[in-house]
Amino acid sequence: MRRPRSRPDPRPAGSPRGGEKLISRYAKSLTEPADAPRKYSRHRPQLGAEAASYIRDLIVSGKLRGGEFIRHDAIAQSLGISATPVREGLLELRTEGLVKLEPRRGYVVVPLTGDDIRDVFAGQALLAGELAARAVKQAGPDDVARLEHLHADLEAAAERGDHDELEELNFLFHRAVNLLARSAKLAWLLGVSLSYVPARFHSTIDGWPAATVQDHREILEAFRHGSPRAARAAMTRHIEHAGELLAIHIESQAAERDWPAAGATSTAS
Repeated sequence: MRRPRSRPDPRPAGSPRGGEKLISRYAKSLTEPADAPRKYSRHRPQLGAEAASYIRDLIVSGKLRGGEFIRHDAIAQSLGISATPVREGLLELRTEGLVKLEPRRGYVVVPLTGDDIRDVFAGQALLAGELAARAVKQAGPDDVARLEHLHADLEAAAERGDHDELEELNFLFHRAVNLLARSAKLAWLLGVSLSYVPARFHSTIDGWPAATVQDHREILEAFRHGSPRAARAAMTRHIEHAGELLAIHIESQAAERDWPAAGATSTAS
């Protein structure tokens, strides 16, 4: 099978890129550079995977809620693509259990609970913690300096409220750690699970920007002291913390959605 042709990347050297199927794109970005920008584009070769990733993010972040029907045309318009890859993406999400097909009505979102998110992030935390521990063993002074530089930029982005830059720098920080671990298979496993991490809405979740800044400080401290045990513990706490914040976000949205219905029932009685 022929691979898609590489396109020039406007991003600086070392920046994250993507370009193949969804899982491969996430996993590969953790272990080596790929061929095209991470950002969504109508020119990407795997538009069905792009649509699946976009809708998945909407579901996991709570923008699309359980029981809501998904409008093909609205998704296609948001991404600047036709309805065909949107349907392909929905087929992928159906196999993951995130949506189901209602005959003659279309695709509907399957309810996603806070505990579902906690389970996913618990698995991620184990993998990410092990990668961090291995990364410390491999890291030299220049590697630690690069992590410190990324984190300084991340703190500056958080201070000025630049959420897009904050999310990008968070990705770069974790990618740098995972590359240092030199454990491609373990990073691939982590990449598979990252499909449940919303790529574009993280920084809008209450508490996430501040938690990222503080948690990364603890991870950096472990790298400065060359302690694999401390790095594993700090990274594990960080991922679990992020998962808890996302789970609370989903649960609070569900409570807000149910509140009017509960009030109406009380009034009627």
